[in-house]
Amino acid sequence: MQLFIIIIKSYMNRNNSEALFFKAKSYFPGGVNSPVRAFRSVGGTPLFIKKGKGAIIWDADDNEFIDYCCSWGPLILGHANDGVVNAVIETVKNGSSFGAPTALENELAELILSFNHFIEKIRFVSSGTEAVMSAIRLARAYTGRNKILKFEGCYHGHSDSLLVKAGSGLVTFGNTSSAGVPEAFVNETIVVDLNNRAAVIEAFERFKNEIACVIIEPVPANNGLLLQDKDFLIFLRDICTENKTLLLFDEVISGFRLCFCGAAGYYSIKPDIITYGKIIGGGLPVGAYGASKEIMATVSPDGPMYQAGTLSGNPVAMAAGIAQLSACLKPGFYDELALKTSYLIDKIKTLANESKVSFKFFSIGSIFWIAFTDAATIQSASEIDANSMRYFRQLHTYLLEHGIYLGPSGYEVGFVSEAHSYEQLDKTAFAFANGILSLNKIEN
Repeated sequence: MQLFIIIIKSYMNRNNSEALFFKAKSYFPGGVNSPVRAFRSVGGTPLFIKKGKGAIIWDADDNEFIDYCCSWGPLILGHANDGVVNAVIETVKNGSSFGAPTALENELAELILSFNHFIEKIRFVSSGTEAVMSAIRLARAYTGRNKILKFEGCYHGHSDSLLVKAGSGLVTFGNTSSAGVPEAFVNETIVVDLNNRAAVIEAFERFKNEIACVIIEPVPANNGLLLQDKDFLIFLRDICTENKTLLLFDEVISGFRLCFCGAAGYYSIKPDIITYGKIIGGGLPVGAYGASKEIMATVSPDGPMYQAGTLSGNPVAMAAGIAQLSACLKPGFYDELALKTSYLIDKIKTLANESKVSFKFFSIGSIFWIAFTDAATIQSASEIDANSMRYFRQLHTYLLEHGIYLGPSGYEVGFVSEAHSYEQLDKTAFAFANGILSLNKIEN
C-alpha cells in the first residue's frame, strides 16, 4: 500500500523560542536545566513551551503540537487535567508547604497501598532520583553489604553510585559516566549487560555475600525500550533470593504506567524494594520508595538508615497524585491506553509499509519506541545501532514541522495518554508514516 499524501512544509516560526534560548544560555549550562532539553542530538533550537491542555502543547510562538513526551511520562491523563488542576488549586489555597505531616500524605499512601500488594509501607520523596538513591541506601543498610549490581542500558537517576557505565570485561566494576563521581563510588558498582544470565551468575560467584541489591528497570525505558523476557526477571528474583540479595525494581517510568501495580504487577514478580516517581505527582515533583514492613523498619526514625526531605510529602504534590491515581483506577483505564497505543503503531506500520528504511516499533502498555533496525528484538544497549540515530534526527525534524512532539532523542520513548483522541492518533500516524517514507531519499 503506497501512501500518497502531499507533504507541505510549514516552516514554523520559532523566533520567540530562539530568543528565549539565546537568553537562557547566559543563565544555565547549555541554556537548559536538564541536558536532553538542549536538542543536541536532533539539532535546532529547543521549543519553549507556553501551555498544554489534553494531548496538545503550544510553544512560545503559538505553534501547536500533539505531545507524546508527556513530560517524560507522568502526564498519563494529559496536560492540565481538570481533576488534577482543581485539586492543586484547592490545596494550595491553604498553603504550599508546612514541613509537617498532613492528612493528604495518609490519603495518597492508603490509595497506593490498598491497590498494590507488592509493598506494605512507603516513603515519599521529591524525585525519582531521590527515591532510587534512598532505596540503594536502604538495601545497603538492611543487608549490611556495600556493592550493588546494575545493568548497562538502565538509567536510575543522577546519584553518584549509579552514574556508572559498563567496563571492558564480562563482569567488571564500571567506569564513571560523569565527571565528579569518585572512583570509590564506582568501585562499589558492578555493571553487566542486560539479558546476560552468565554475567549475573559470574558476578555473584566473584562477589559472594557482598552484593546488597540488584537494581533494574524491569521495563528499561531510558535507553530505548529494551524489553526483557519475563524469564530473565524471574531468574533475577531467584538468584537474589538464593544469595540473600535484595531485588530492586526501579519503576520510576513503568510504575502506574503499565498498570496500577506497575511492572511488578504486569509480570507478577515481587521485588524486595520498588521505587516510583513521575505519575504519582500528577506532573508535580514527587517520588517514593516502598518495601515490606520488615525492610522499611530500617528507615529512620524507626531504624538506623537516615533519609529526610523538607518537601517530602508536599501537600500540593500529594493532592495532585490523589486526583491522578484515582482516575487511573477507573475500570478499563489501562486497557484503553494499550489499545490506543497499538492502534497508533499498527496504523503507522500499515501506512509506511513500503519504506526502504527498516524500522520497528517496540511497545508495552502505553509506552512505545521506534528503532531503525532489522532486528526482531533489541534487549541490550549494545544492540542499538548508534548510526541509526541519523534517521531519528531527520524524522524528529519532520514531525516537529508537522505538529508532532516527541522527546528530542532517538533513545527516548514516547507515551500515549488518556487525553489522546483517535483523531489525533490518526493525524500522528499519517505524519509519522510520511516522515518515515521521506527517509527513503536518504537511502537512495
